[in-house]
Amino acid sequence: MMKGAYPNPDAAGEVHGHTSSLRVRKQIHRESALLFGLEPLSCHAWNKDRTQIAVSPNSSTVNIYQKKGKEWTKIHELKEHSGRITGIDWAPESNRIVTCASDRNAYVWMLKDGVWKPTLVLVRINRAATCVKWSPQENKFALGSGAKLISVCYFEKENDWWLSKHIKKGICSTVLSLDWHPNNILLAAGSADLHCRVFSAYIKEIEDKPGPTPWGAKMPFGEVLLEHKDCGGWVHSVAFSPSGDSLAWVSHNSAISVADATQGKEVTQLTTDHLPLLSVFYGSETEIVAAGHDCCPYQFSYKGPGKLEFVKKLGLTKQTSKNSMSAMQHFRNLDKKATTDEDDNELNTLHQNSITQLRIVEGQKANVDKFSSVGLDGALVMWDFKP
Repeated sequence: MMKGAYPNPDAAGEVHGHTSSLRVRKQIHRESALLFGLEPLSCHAWNKDRTQIAVSPNSSTVNIYQKKGKEWTKIHELKEHSGRITGIDWAPESNRIVTCASDRNAYVWMLKDGVWKPTLVLVRINRAATCVKWSPQENKFALGSGAKLISVCYFEKENDWWLSKHIKKGICSTVLSLDWHPNNILLAAGSADLHCRVFSAYIKEIEDKPGPTPWGAKMPFGEVLLEHKDCGGWVHSVAFSPSGDSLAWVSHNSAISVADATQGKEVTQLTTDHLPLLSVFYGSETEIVAAGHDCCPYQFSYKGPGKLEFVKKLGLTKQTSKNSMSAMQHFRNLDKKATTDEDDNELNTLHQNSITQLRIVEGQKANVDKFSSVGLDGALVMWDFKP
């Protein structure tokens, strides 16, 4: 399953700072891992053909890297926010990037004459933005924030600007995660009030009236179609299945849950033995992948109400060398760690800190072949997925 290894720690000095080239380092297994400096990676997004990636190194900037052979070279730096970037999403067809940050702003970036130009969005929030997501048709996007609301933003051609409408119904705390239904209308949201909800985000100004779905038939803007109150913790991530008939979410009580719209919106919850999960997505209609504070992805399977099961830990653990160390290494470890054990503080996983986000890299949502993860260790890891 796993083909790669964590980059050589000596590479950190090579990529930290203003160096614009990153080399893919392959060690024990064959999977690739990239080290994007020493700063945590809070979020990332891929372009359509996966030759470019946008990452934020826990700062107010977004760096865009392009793959050239086996190297990733920084080609753009998006600087407009004054606060830490909290969300990035890259629309594959329109090639627009949307970013949001703790400065309470969101920008839509368009590539003109080789330069990314930002357009400010009127999101109308008085607290930090926390997450952002393009709709499947890319004609609108949703933005979560600490203002206890969701801004659904769309482009108004008459005035040539991005406007927003607010969804507030029932939300009592920060919105932490969002995901769109395949029909481009329904929007799932997880929040810090321990609730998971599904809203209608129908914008009559830009789209036709939607038809009925298993989640409900009446869908005026802001209508609540699901409100699950017993999540047991902050809802860190939500994801619709490829068909849109089920919704998975992960919460801070180390649980993963699935609501099935075809079964009367019945919710099945599985409390795991792992540390809390922070990101989740569907690899197929029945297979779910999630990752978080345990620093590695896990696979789960949902086959119907009451049939949510843990399948396996994805990838091989990192192999560690127990060879005899040199005298210099012996005293270096004493100096740095107050111990002579070379692997004393090293995890046996590729990521050496919490995984913050997962993204699909190859395949459609109904049949994922490869996905990526970024973490607080500053690394991006590519994973093969074979359910």
